[in-house]
Amino acid sequence: MTNTLNRKQTVAVIFGSRSVEHDVSIVTAQQVIRALDPNKYEVLPIYITRDGKWVTGSLLTDLKTFQNNNIEELIGIKETILSPSSQHHGVITPPVAGYLARNTLRRVDVVFPVVHGSHGEDGTLQGLFELANVPYVGCGVLASAVANDKITTKAVLKEAGIPMVEYYGFSRYDWTTARAKVIERLDEMGYPLFIKPATLGSSIGIGRPADQHMLGPSVEVALGLDRRVVAERAIVGAMEINCSVLGNYDIRPSVLEQPVSYEDFLTYDEKYLRGGASKGMKGADRKIPAPLSDELTARIRKMAVDAFKAIDGHGIARIDFLVKDDQVFLNEINTMPGSLSFYLWSETPEWRMSPAMLVDELIRLAFEAHAEKQRTVYNYKTNLVSHAMRGAKGMKGVKGVKGGLKR
Repeated sequence: MTNTLNRKQTVAVIFGSRSVEHDVSIVTAQQVIRALDPNKYEVLPIYITRDGKWVTGSLLTDLKTFQNNNIEELIGIKETILSPSSQHHGVITPPVAGYLARNTLRRVDVVFPVVHGSHGEDGTLQGLFELANVPYVGCGVLASAVANDKITTKAVLKEAGIPMVEYYGFSRYDWTTARAKVIERLDEMGYPLFIKPATLGSSIGIGRPADQHMLGPSVEVALGLDRRVVAERAIVGAMEINCSVLGNYDIRPSVLEQPVSYEDFLTYDEKYLRGGASKGMKGADRKIPAPLSDELTARIRKMAVDAFKAIDGHGIARIDFLVKDDQVFLNEINTMPGSLSFYLWSETPEWRMSPAMLVDELIRLAFEAHAEKQRTVYNYKTNLVSHAMRGAKGMKGVKGVKGGLKR
């Protein structure tokens, strides 16, 4: 299904962007590019720099390129942009206009976004894909936006009956203008707490204050990285359990893993640097399958599927849980997980997949989701404009077709 034409499919792999998870995105993108079968796909790498400039070029398929601080100045690197026009269905290089401009339009069959966090995993990039009417891998605008915001995620999933730890969300404004009230609410929750930036991942900016004295510095760090913060009651002695999910309608759960942490929580270094940065999340210490009973394993996998459906997820996600004794709490949903959770799908007995098989399946799912959208009617034409034009007072006097225009 990913090769409906008798030619290679052009896959635009988009990564980087203005996000504190920029470096993680680079590593994941290189893993995706290596996994794409060159006999099936023509890879078009598109790198969004730290200040938001879009560039392309074959050098972007080599991890060593990103040791250079001036990538956009390298020979062969050109500025580009994905056109929002549904008629273009591709990228314009370079994105300039004028009499002497010689830009080219290259058609894109499918976009594979591997931006983690802000300006990519949060629905903003997905909105551009929707405007361009191009198939893309992963969750849509709504699911991406909901899952990227921890406060919103908890509110939506709580409504869906998914168990959550006690939490409290507040803003930079709240902390500045009503600090005593915020501290009083957090004291009521009890310590230790987790303090997290609302829209960040990869354990960046997370604090674990053990008392009120340590609370202020943790909040200040988090609010330096995001305008909103979520405080969560720490479940002392809980283990973290992760499950990936895959699909659009018939959602499949992966094998469970238990990441091994040597700190109070799983840190950025433990996730990405312990086993070698080029491995991404795969490099972290972990137990696969997680050492849980069959009953608890089945319950967590079902909860993962239910949560993915609750946010209207498509494609792939990794869902993180906290487990203590017989209690299970959903922690967060990552709609573009680091390393695409390759390591989980390669160990799942029911549908064991290599990285090449997984990216194939994700592209197939992208085309499937896009085909479903094409069944929806977007062009709805009426006679309203004609009636307005016939109005004696012009648009100022328009009262609608029959007695009043109401919206």
